[in-house]
Amino acid sequence: MTNLPGAKLILLTTTHRVAPGLLSWPAWEALRSAGRVLAADEGHPQVAAVRQAGVEVEVVAPASAPALARTLTGQPAGAGATVWLGSPDGDPGLTDALARLAVEHAGEVPEIEVLPGSYDLPGARLLDLVSVMDRLRSPGGCPWDAEQTHASLVKYLVEEAYELVEAIEEEDRETLREELGDVLLQVFFHSRIAEEHPTDAFSIDDVAGDIVEKLMYRHPHVFGDAQAEGAAEVEANWEALKAAEKSGRESVLDGVPAGLPSLAYAAKLVSRVRRAGFTGVPDAPFELPAELTAESAGTLLLAVAQRAHDAGVDVDAALRAAARGYREAVRAAEGLKPE
Repeated sequence: MTNLPGAKLILLTTTHRVAPGLLSWPAWEALRSAGRVLAADEGHPQVAAVRQAGVEVEVVAPASAPALARTLTGQPAGAGATVWLGSPDGDPGLTDALARLAVEHAGEVPEIEVLPGSYDLPGARLLDLVSVMDRLRSPGGCPWDAEQTHASLVKYLVEEAYELVEAIEEEDRETLREELGDVLLQVFFHSRIAEEHPTDAFSIDDVAGDIVEKLMYRHPHVFGDAQAEGAAEVEANWEALKAAEKSGRESVLDGVPAGLPSLAYAAKLVSRVRRAGFTGVPDAPFELPAELTAESAGTLLLAVAQRAHDAGVDVDAALRAAARGYREAVRAAEGLKPE
């Protein structure tokens, strides 16, 4: 290769998750002072924005490391650096190849600089999930995904939620990360389906916007002037604000989903009654009858839920823990290793 004293090649990297043209100040400085600005594709998302800013962009054949280095051959001294607009896919292998070239042909290739022009903000990968979900539901996407409805996905939402609970209880970090993704997918899936409703459509942005507004409203001690000294006071404020939002409800039990598992449903009812300070009905008797029937067994379980709430015990979690212990005891009796 020809010796290229003083020549410089700048690899300008950008993210497709930021609008074209929203580049850092160093990136714009490099573009405006460049001797040449190159891109591999006329359809590169940054090409139009850079040209609109008055910077000429040359579209060249897909680049290899040696080809990029050769673009500076014969370039006059002081002509300015050559800027390569990195492709949206990150030009796989190009950066590594240029690094090897710089080592193997030191002094024969231009100075090479990688300049990040834009960065992903926290949460930016959620935009990818929006795009993937849209592709799956659109014509030419996945037939199975396209057929799903809110109703057909309910069982998967419930299953994924319980798998997440299990990962948390087992303190399995790898599975926890995976199951959080599966639950997140359900939210995006339902939101994408909701976009297609003929009269009452809403999107994932509407869902996110609503929960942001709710969180800010119910945390006036963070986003407003209210004061809260501890978690108990925060919870009390939350319940008061929630009650004001739901002022049209007739009963303290309105809004408790009847589709909860039976023990969790009972615990939620008890929680609502206790928080409201309602004393209109007595607690269920806590005694083991001589003979259990469906009615007496239900009454006993309700009494357990009431006593557990008063003692600060999560009755559902307690039962799951006891069930896991029972399962391990059975496996041990069978001569099997613990799971």
